[in-house]
Amino acid sequence: MKQLLIALRVTLILALLTGIAYPLLVTGLAKVLFPAQASGSLIARNGRAVGSALIGQRFTRPGYFHGRPSAAGNDGYDGLSSTGSNLGPTSQRLADRVAEDIKKFHAENPAFTGAVPVDAVTASGSGLDPHLSPEAIDAQVARVAAARGMAPEELRRLIGAVAEGRQAGVLGEARVNVLQLNLALDHAAALKK
Repeated sequence: MKQLLIALRVTLILALLTGIAYPLLVTGLAKVLFPAQASGSLIARNGRAVGSALIGQRFTRPGYFHGRPSAAGNDGYDGLSSTGSNLGPTSQRLADRVAEDIKKFHAENPAFTGAVPVDAVTASGSGLDPHLSPEAIDAQVARVAAARGMAPEELRRLIGAVAEGRQAGVLGEARVNVLQLNLALDHAAALKK
């Protein structure tokens, strides 16, 4: 009986330490040291949140850059449904979905004649990635420039201004956050008026 009481006390103490005290400490430190990231890296415009720099959004209008397909449920980009498709490279369902996305990409971007960048038609591992490669963004320039009445080179300068390089100069690949790019487009259009 004595051993059981000791085990129960140790379990209770460890549960309090690891289940309550440690999470509260880490959350508190995160809010002090990294307040934006701890709050979801929200992007605000005119005092209201329009999205997160960490979670993609669905853009469908021709005047906006479209992000990666999402594997996170039918609604897409649902943070509660973060997941990959779990379909392997030999999966016929994956091949059919990608073929359909390639057709859709060509229909939306008829001026683009090159090979469709892989990230423009495949979901990321989380299904929520807000970034596209510079190549996938450039493949959409003609459509967005025509819809916005902008010169393609003017649009490419704007893309260059929001593009991100490798983290710490060595990790990952160059990328463009689609939400931030579309917000920069809206801001540039407002400045022209």
